[in-house]
Amino acid sequence: MPVDPIYKTRATASGGGRDGHTRSEDGAVDVKLVVPKEMGGPGGVGADPEKLFAAGYSACFLGAMRAVSSKVGVKVPAEATVTAEIGFGPRSEGGYGITADLTISLPGVERADAQKLVDTAHQVCPYSNATRDNVAVGLTIA
Repeated sequence: MPVDPIYKTRATASGGGRDGHTRSEDGAVDVKLVVPKEMGGPGGVGADPEKLFAAGYSACFLGAMRAVSSKVGVKVPAEATVTAEIGFGPRSEGGYGITADLTISLPGVERADAQKLVDTAHQVCPYSNATRDNVAVGLTIA
């Protein structure tokens, strides 16, 4: 589906990819990358693409809930949080893939209202749309 971008940004990875460095064009993101021990790397202080994806997806999904809240008539509490757990591993078809599970906390919001808000946000969130029909995304209301 075509997208007419209203915003674009860039980041450049250098070094060894997963064991290198990445930086956004404005320097707001400037991250050392390390391969986790679970993936055969040294681990240690640094990020990896899955951590960056988790940070982006959780922030975007929280923003999507705020964006649709008036449409569905459910206020997003100030204490709301979204935690994204991103997994990495081999695919049965070959290559590698990711998993995504979001845990959404909406203190004080009735469960039915929370579900309506989460379901609607999942339809508009750009990360949800990017992963739809390619990555199984779990949605859990805490």
